[in-house]
Order: sequence, then C-alpha cells, then structure tokens
Amino acid sequence: MGQDTLVKRQFGHRVRLALSPAEVLKADRQAHAARTMWNLLHAWWRMMSKEKRTLGNADAAIRKAREDIDFLAALPAQAAQAVLKTYFQAWKNCWDGRADAPNFKGRIRTVMSVDIPQGRDLNIVRVHRRWGLVNIPKVGRVRFRWTKDLPVGKHANAENRITGARLVKDALGWHIAFRVQALDVLPAPHQGPEVGIDVGVTVPIALSDGDTYEHDEWLTDREKAKLLRLEQSAARRKAHRKPGERTSRRLHHTYDQIAGLRAKAKRRAVDWQHQTTTAIARRYGTVVVEALAITNMVKSARGTIEVPGKNVAQKSGLNRSISGEAWGRTAAMLAYKTARHGGTLHKVPAPGTSQRCSACGHTTPGSRESQAVFVCKNPDCGWSGNADHNAARNVLHLYRMGLALVPAAGRAVVRRAKRVKPATAR
Repeated sequence: MGQDTLVKRQFGHRVRLALSPAEVLKADRQAHAARTMWNLLHAWWRMMSKEKRTLGNADAAIRKAREDIDFLAALPAQAAQAVLKTYFQAWKNCWDGRADAPNFKGRIRTVMSVDIPQGRDLNIVRVHRRWGLVNIPKVGRVRFRWTKDLPVGKHANAENRITGARLVKDALGWHIAFRVQALDVLPAPHQGPEVGIDVGVTVPIALSDGDTYEHDEWLTDREKAKLLRLEQSAARRKAHRKPGERTSRRLHHTYDQIAGLRAKAKRRAVDWQHQTTTAIARRYGTVVVEALAITNMVKSARGTIEVPGKNVAQKSGLNRSISGEAWGRTAAMLAYKTARHGGTLHKVPAPGTSQRCSACGHTTPGSRESQAVFVCKNPDCGWSGNADHNAARNVLHLYRMGLALVPAAGRAVVRRAKRVKPATAR
C-alpha cells in the first residue's frame, strides 16, 4: 500500500464523564480558575503598553498570579498555559478579521471548560464494553462512556493517537472532548447512485428516489408537560422578583432543569442526524442539497412600529421549527461523511425547486397546493405527486444540468477521487 493512498484526519470525539460529587467540585474549581485566568490576562493586556504585550511578559504575569492567588492553583500549569495561548490566538483572529476582539468572561453565560493540551497525560484504558478510564489532572481517574474505538494502548502510534482533550460542562453535566489524529486509507470513489435531498419541517428529509427520513418528537409527552410546567414556574418567580434583586437558588434550579430537558432534546436530535446522514453517505455516491440561506429564513416578521409585520405568531412558530431541524448541521455532517466514504456533496441554488414540475419542467407559483401535494398547472402535463419528492428531484436535476455550486467536500479529496476514476473504470 503506497503512502499516497493514506490521508491524515483530525477530528473530535465527545463523551460523557461519570464524576462523583467531589470530582464535580474539583472540575468546577478548575473551570472557574481558567475563566479567572482569562479575565486577569485581559485586564493585564488593557493595562500594558503595546511594546510590553508579549507572550513572555504574559507568561511571567500568570506565574506571578498563580503564586499570589490561592484558588488559581486548582488549575494545572499546562491548562494555564493553554489559556494563555488561546487568549493570544483570540487576538490574532481579531486582527485577521475572523472574530471580534476578546472580552471579559462572565460567570453565568460563559461555558465552563478546561483544556488538557497533552494527550499522554490522559492514560486512557478501556475496562468494559461500555466504559473507559481517563486520567484528568488534579481530578483523578474517572470513568467515561466508551462509544467509539480510540487509538489507545497498542493501537496508538505516531500517526494514530490522541493529541489532547478538553473538559466541557453543559446542562447534562461534564463531558470530555478528545482530539484524535488518525491516518486513514483514502477511500475509493463511491459507485453508488446520485440522489437529491429536500429538507423540510413536516418531512425532515425527502430523497429524489422516493424515500423519506422522519422522526418523532424529541421529548415525550411527559417531558413536554414537565418542561411547560417548569417554564411557567420560572415565569411566575421571575415576575415576583424585585428590580435589582438577585436570582434565588430556587429559580436557578428551575433554570437548570429547563436547560437539562432542552439539552436532552438536542442530544436526541443530533443522534438522529448522525444515524441518518451516515446511512445516506453509505448508500449514495453523489448527494445534492440546496444552498439555503437559513439565517434569512428565520428572520422575525415583527417589523417596525411604522410598518408592523403580519402573521407574527405563525412566523415565530415556523422559525422555531426550522431552527429545531438544524438543516445546516445536517449539510455539514453530510459533507464530511460523504468524503469519508468516497462520495461527494454538492449544493445547488434553492429558488424555484418547490414550484417546478419535475415531470415537464413547468414552473408555476401556485403548483404546490398544500404542504404535501404538488399539482402541475401546465395543461399539457397535469402531473401530481408528493411535493417533497418533487422538490428533491428538482434539486438533483439542477446538479445534472451543471448548476452545482462549489462542492462542499474537501478539494484534496475531490481531486484524488477524480484521479483514480479512470483506473477504476478500466
């Protein structure tokens, strides 16, 4: 096997940690120390002149801060260095025009996280079919859910290894995101068929060959009732709070329960998207989707005082449904999964795909009589069928007519796949 058939791949794998209350407290202290370190760096940056804003001076400043402030010692030295590098990289991104200028991090709205820059410090061991052990500096050996084979032990080498990790806390608890580097075999060109995809709210994914991928509600009826009860309770407690009064612990606990239910719904949605996009990438060699301007689609219809909007409540509900389906995340998953299986993902212009008849090519604004039915208004045609499948066939038609935009897959992968096609054909 030649070296040119291998490709280096870097990706992240996030799993849930099983921490005891004492370990949760240690992780929380590290996260708050990391946030405080960031704020101290930002304050130091604002006080120093441009000539003194160097990496060496900043390193000396954080070392001095770790000696003077006791609770900063909860943060490992390497994690403190990672905060320093991240802060300077944030300014570089700002100067290059890729992001806004860094600012102070608040205690409430900031995501609690701690970086573990060295992968060799993790000492990962698989102890069970569903569980593994990882070493977290100044926390100890903790269990995590084993949901994917990782390059550890005898399977790890210079090309296949874990380069680091990051602890992240969300509404469901503490997670660890591994940074994995792997050397994979370049996949052969996928010989599967072409397919067009139409995304929607009522039918999440409709394919041009007539198949559909649908899902149930992300929360059960009991969970939805609990969520509604918690939201009403939070609204009542917030209404009785006096101006300037601090939020009570009971209200904070209610907010945490609401966030936990919403995080559970998102986790189920992401899991469904992963399973669906993997099945599509394995089955089809060329996948075509619409280049949707989702940000413009979910804009509010409220309008202004002079020109108020119409059907504001209905538009707000539609915006929530569109955001809940996360079409952009589906396209992003399809992009890297099709490339991993040797296929390609293409995007075509979206206007007109739901109004054009896939049988005769006639376009009429009123052809889509309902959400599910398409009836061609051309007297010589009169074709009728499912509106979502009709739009998916039009998406595939645009690609076959040569109207595809820049492929969403990586350019290197596309070029290599084209280079080996003649050999495959012979």
